Formats: sequence, structure tokens, C-alpha cells
Amino acid sequence: MEDRKELLVLFGGVSSEHEISRLSTASVLNNINEEKYNITKLGITPKGEWMLTDATSEQIRDGSWEKLENNRKAIISPDRSVHGILIEEPGGTLTKRYIDVVFPVMHGQNAEDGTMQGLMTLAGIPFVGPGTTSSAASMDKAITKAMVRQNGDVAQADCYVSHKNIYEADKDAEIRGINEYFEGKYPLFVKPANAGSSVGITKAKNMEELKKGLDVAFEVDNKLLVEETIVGREIEVAVLGNENPQASCIGEIFAANEFYDYDAKYTNEASRTEFVCDLPEETEQRVKDAALTVFNVMGCKGMARIDFFLQDDGRVVLNELNTLPGFTSISMYPQLWGESGIPYDQLIDRLIELALENKPFM
Repeated sequence: MEDRKELLVLFGGVSSEHEISRLSTASVLNNINEEKYNITKLGITPKGEWMLTDATSEQIRDGSWEKLENNRKAIISPDRSVHGILIEEPGGTLTKRYIDVVFPVMHGQNAEDGTMQGLMTLAGIPFVGPGTTSSAASMDKAITKAMVRQNGDVAQADCYVSHKNIYEADKDAEIRGINEYFEGKYPLFVKPANAGSSVGITKAKNMEELKKGLDVAFEVDNKLLVEETIVGREIEVAVLGNENPQASCIGEIFAANEFYDYDAKYTNEASRTEFVCDLPEETEQRVKDAALTVFNVMGCKGMARIDFFLQDDGRVVLNELNTLPGFTSISMYPQLWGESGIPYDQLIDRLIELALENKPFM
């Protein structure tokens, strides 16, 4: 078909969520309408090597794609005259491949934190998902809280922000300061400011566990949040659109573990998700309005998944947002839109359309 778009599917990356990226990519490739796109697959290994690959979805899923003999080194060129990728051919010569749009099926650090979005913006290539600034701000939980507090009427958990250099200078003083801030009330959640999929998150029930949680989180990031515990139903909303975004139906998480950590999300089969059908219409609308408010305050485009706690009194409390949410076979983002009337293949089409509408500024 002459009107096929040249689509680059970018996956992998130097990230704690590298494996989830592979799983998401396999699902995207299995659901995409191949009659609409000429698909180029560019993978980034955990060590940061960029390789053009003809791997199947299953080879990407299981990680064996990295060892394929016909892989070639390739990169997205920041040179806008290329508008695509540079490929190292046998013998060392470089060839160009034009790309219309990039779908970065990547999660976490060095992926959805604005770094990759900055490269694609320099290259002048449209891409799926929010831009550089909103991606970076949304990835940082402390910045997200500050922006939503300043510009959006959405409730949030009270939090204390700590920095690694301050903590290491006097650990006891920082722990006492946190304890005093929360007036000795536990449990508390300790979260790295910049990490996805609940990586590095712990629940502290006393000062000793708080210290352990701080040490764990500071192995992941140089900044962290300590948050009060919010008791409520864990719910999620998928948002889709650019200037006039829409909110999906509401999903609910039932974690197998004490909280929805990495294991509960991806490896513990006892965890489950359901679509929420028991809320009063007014409460459901407030949840969706809160999701759209956060999406707009953070300057998002294309997509995001917004996570909340819904308390017994009807209070809707923001948990976090993900600008490149999971696209695995069990991920909530595509499931929520499927339940809302947009099947997986049509969702991919819509995201690509939104990316092409939202071209990088010249």
C-alpha cells in the first residue's frame, strides 16, 4: 500500500523495566494492523547497545533477539535532514532509513523520563506519548505533586521529599526529621522519585523499617518521597488525546501482595484487575475529571494512565501517572480502552494518529 506509514517501534532500554518493555512490544507487534505500516524494529539492550532487528515478537518477548546474527547497529539520528535512523551496513558504510513516526514501547528511566523524547524531538520525528518536558516532570513524583498542588484541584497524599546527599550527611537527623514531620504516625511509604512499576518502593511500619526503606530507595534514585498511607480502593483511568483528551472507564487493582509492587504487577498470578461498575455516576465522573485535570496540568499529549485511591467517603486521591504505560497482554491501559470501545489494534492506530498531529516544533 502506497500510503503506509514508516513506523519505528523502539523497545528495550537501560531501565529496570527493560523486560516489561519487551513484553509490551511483543503485544503491540501481535496486535498492530500490518497493512497500515511498514514496521522497523529498533531494540536497545540493557547495556545500551542499539540494534536494528528482524526479530519476531516471541524473540523480543524472551530476549533472544539480542543474539540474532542479522542484527545491525542503528541509531535515531538527531540530524533532521535524516528524519529517521542511521544503519551500519556490513563493511561499515552508513545508510539512512526515513521514519514517519516512532512508537517508543519503553518504560521507566532512560525511556519515559524525557531522555528519549528529547532525542526524537531533536530529530524532528513525531512520536507516541507526551513530549520531553511533560515526560520528565511526570516521571518525577515530587515534581508531579508540586505541579498538581499548584495548578489542579486534586487531592494527594502528604509527603516529605528527601535527597541522598542530605541523608548520607546525617542519616539519623533525616530519619528524625521525617518521623517528626509525620508526628510519629506509621505506616509510611518510601518511594524513589524517578522509578516506575513500583521499583524500590517499601512500606515502613516503624523507624527501623523507615531507615531500611530509605536505603533501598536511594539505591534506585538520588531523590525520594516518604508518603502517608492512604487507605482506599486502588483505581486507574486511561487517558487518550491531545487538545481534547478523553478518559476511559475505571479499572481496579487487587494486589496479591501488601501493596502493588513489581512482583504483584508482573509475576504474582494472584494479583488481578477488574473494571469498576459499582460507583455512583457522580463519583465515576469525579474520578474521570480528576484524571483529565492531572493529564492537562502535566502537559501530557497522546496518552497516560492516571492512578488514584478512592476512599470510603468518596475522596479521590492521586497516586501517580504513567506517560508510557504498559502494553502487555494484561496491562490496564489497553484493557481499559478495550472495555471503553476501542480494541487494541484501533488503539495503536489512534495513538499513531495523535503522534502525527503533535509534531515537534521547528
